[in-house]
Amino acid sequence: MPNQAAEHKQLIREEFTRQADAFAASPTIKNPDRIAILVDSVNPGPTTRVLEIATGPGHIALAFAPRCGEVVGIDLTAAPLKIAERMRAERGIINARFIQGDVEGRLPFEDDEFDAAVCRFSFHHFQNPAAVAREMARVCRAGGRLVVEDIGASEHPERAAYHNRFELLRDTSHTRFLPLSDLIAIIAAAGLEISSVRTDDIANPVERWLATSYTPDDKAAEVRAMIERDIREDLSGTDARRINGELYFTHRSAIIVARKLAPRA
Repeated sequence: MPNQAAEHKQLIREEFTRQADAFAASPTIKNPDRIAILVDSVNPGPTTRVLEIATGPGHIALAFAPRCGEVVGIDLTAAPLKIAERMRAERGIINARFIQGDVEGRLPFEDDEFDAAVCRFSFHHFQNPAAVAREMARVCRAGGRLVVEDIGASEHPERAAYHNRFELLRDTSHTRFLPLSDLIAIIAAAGLEISSVRTDDIANPVERWLATSYTPDDKAAEVRAMIERDIREDLSGTDARRINGELYFTHRSAIIVARKLAPRA
């Protein structure tokens, strides 16, 4: 198991080193309206300390900076952190910092150190998402907020499996999209009270999605074939379709906001 975990982390580093620039420039990833929803979910004040898990190129962390006291972004991979640091410097932001670290291990922070912890589009890369949720909760103070956004898979296992198969072909660092019910259960089990769940659909143009991850031609062809079959047979629940001749499917996003419970006396 330790070797498997190390191998998976190496896959993440390789994928997001290769994808760093394209991922940072993705219209979905840098969309300011979507980012604002996460910031507003925390509603930080001038003394709020925020931690962003798997910060990548830092779009979320840097959006928090003007509204909070301090924000820290942590990520496994150096390449996107360089982009985050460059953008921080270009904008003259002084209350944000970025560090490299393994978010699936024990986070390098004290208990109750932050007022909020946020993670976007990353739980599907974790081999142990429950451990990440517990660590996010540990470093938050009682009453603090935890916000997780990720793509949900179908609640039907065989449909979720079909979806996850073509996601893994596209990006080898993918583990699996969780059904929304599983993601809610994981967050609740970390000692958090679910405050709200917001869902919406993200129309995903297949060619742009494949280009962002530099998917090899043979795997990209297999992905297209699976999505074409999905159009005919409705196998994944992702509403695969063609729009003006272009292949699309839907990522169903969920934003879960939770509050850390105070320990019992």
